[in-house]
Amino acid sequence: MGKITVTNFTISLDGFGAGANQTMKEPLGIGGEELHTWMFPTKRFRAMGGKNDGTEGIDNDFVEKAFENVGAWIMGRNMFGPIRGNWPDDKWKGWWGENPPYHVPVFVLTHYERKPVTMKGGTTFHFITTGIKPALEEARKAANGKEIRIGGGVSTIRQLLQAGYIDEMHLAISPLFLGSGEHLFSGIDMPALGFNRIRRVEGEQATHIVLTKN
Repeated sequence: MGKITVTNFTISLDGFGAGANQTMKEPLGIGGEELHTWMFPTKRFRAMGGKNDGTEGIDNDFVEKAFENVGAWIMGRNMFGPIRGNWPDDKWKGWWGENPPYHVPVFVLTHYERKPVTMKGGTTFHFITTGIKPALEEARKAANGKEIRIGGGVSTIRQLLQAGYIDEMHLAISPLFLGSGEHLFSGIDMPALGFNRIRRVEGEQATHIVLTKN
């Protein structure tokens, strides 16, 4: 059975994974987009936008690894889009255009039913209204032994952490303070959950921390 992992999830120096007041204009909240400036110039990230340039090195290696041996993704509804409440129609299909970077089934946690959305490149968004355990069961079937990636946001990762489902986490620590927003670890005892192995790697623009269970 493949591992359940978090990769390339960026937090600020004060532990926030998203800023306050998320809107269509600022989907990651105030200051949230600045968290990811370490990733934007990398060759792998630029390739997702159809570019043939970009930086190589440690930061790029971590972005590349996030898409290796992946059979399915799980994400929260807030990561999929800014719409709240009932889906008004089927027009919104994510932030990523017609060919999202996932290329495998993606299971979106939501309270509101919606039919699957099939995109170019092998990505299909499935909307799960029954919680994280059924989402994981569906993801495991789809992954067929490969790893399951947890794409975020903060609330989704926290739920899966507290339930004991996550095996490994890669955090990119961006050298800035947000001051407020969604805090990743508030109230969570990581050693009690078994995350006692810590590896640190200095990238070009971020510090990478890999947390694994004993």
